[in-house]
Amino acid sequence: MSRLERENAQLRRAVDSHATVDQAIGVLVAVHRLEPAAGFEVLREVSQHTNTRLHTVAETVLGWALGKDRLPPPVDQEPEAALKRHLDAGDGVGQPG
Repeated sequence: MSRLERENAQLRRAVDSHATVDQAIGVLVAVHRLEPAAGFEVLREVSQHTNTRLHTVAETVLGWALGKDRLPPPVDQEPEAALKRHLDAGDGVGQPG
């Protein structure tokens, strides 16, 4: 595989990963009424606290939203904890309407 082909494949993976993270942020925005920046922070915190790659956390959230997957431990508990931290801080979270 040439250098150009490797770079092209790497860029495709990066674009796919970014799209997955954006979609997971959308799930958090819709379900929890978060601002998009707070949704990203929740994903990032879950990733850090569970030692799981951000892309993997995003894929898991999407699978959960589609009813395909349950959130595995400890990922199942960490989103609620991260959301609570942001709620307590008043960090871009809307009130239920």
